[in-house]
Amino acid sequence: MFEELNSRIEKAVSHLSQEYNKLQLWRANPGMVEDLQVESYWALQPLKNTASVNVMDSQTLSIQPWDKTILHAIAKAITDSGLGLNPQLNWESVMIKVPPLTEERRKEVSKYAKTLMEDAKVAVRNARWDELKKIKKQEADKEISEDERKDLEQDVQKIIDEGNKKIEETYKKKEEDIMKV
Repeated sequence: MFEELNSRIEKAVSHLSQEYNKLQLWRANPGMVEDLQVESYWALQPLKNTASVNVMDSQTLSIQPWDKTILHAIAKAITDSGLGLNPQLNWESVMIKVPPLTEERRKEVSKYAKTLMEDAKVAVRNARWDELKKIKKQEADKEISEDERKDLEQDVQKIIDEGNKKIEETYKKKEEDIMKV
């Protein structure tokens, strides 16, 4: 009955997890840069479509473009991204040393993580709103009774509460990870 609602909640939780994987921490992670838009052949493309991103060690990423002529475009995209990363060019790749997190940077990242959590909760609220509109329409069309509507609304709220709980748990795990020294 609530397949679409469950699907939308799972998408919100999944999207939140993907966004959290991109957050810069003290270790190198290809997810930090692979979705950055790089100008390649007069069009913007995700970095993962133009190069391979490899982890050299826990602090270093190596980006090797398939076409060496876009090395400078990759470095520019990384510099302009606002991630606080400083790309270093060599003749065939771009190297990124991930700086250690300072206490101030940890707080900024934690604040941003909380913003992402709130965005996920908004998506869940929108899903609830849409589902409740459907239920009220069914009642207006005399497909269900008032008691059935109330029961369905309670069921929707239970699903929403579970989704919000998953989102909050995901955030708490990420916050612990961010604040861990």
